[in-house]
Amino acid sequence: MARWPYADDELRAMYTGGRGNSTARRFARFWAVVQGAGLLPRRWVTLEVPGRRTGRITRFPLGMADRNGVWYLVSMLGNDCNWVRNVRAADGRVTIRRGRARPRQLVEVPVEERAPILKRYLQKVPGARPHLPVDRGAPLTAFEAIAARYPVFRIEAATTPARTLREKGE
Repeated sequence: MARWPYADDELRAMYTGGRGNSTARRFARFWAVVQGAGLLPRRWVTLEVPGRRTGRITRFPLGMADRNGVWYLVSMLGNDCNWVRNVRAADGRVTIRRGRARPRQLVEVPVEERAPILKRYLQKVPGARPHLPVDRGAPLTAFEAIAARYPVFRIEAATTPARTLREKGE
């Protein structure tokens, strides 16, 4: 079924190879500003993470999944998308922006724990539905079958590295 303004096939085509085309990048820049300003509900944020090669801060508009009072970021494009590779290179140290910047630590969730989070993600983040090959109403076993392909990160309070504390004499 076609949706306005883009059908699911067109949305998937915007992210061929895990990287957005020019249209997707334009949308991402727009939504990064809107979500980062805190103009949408809590679920919508902008992730800021240093680029793995340049070190320059890159921004990604993302929808979060909540489960049992804990918030998660999920990669709708799988393991090879830029924000996932950047987060891994930064050892999970990121900034989540929604109105104001908050330093956070992202902790990758083990594959065997991802299925219920992926299901919740599809229920709450409609833009991800064309990208995951499971219907949001599918049984948990269907999500278990794809869990290894879609990274999930638990959002935690930022930790101060021990080295920094030693340098400060604490």
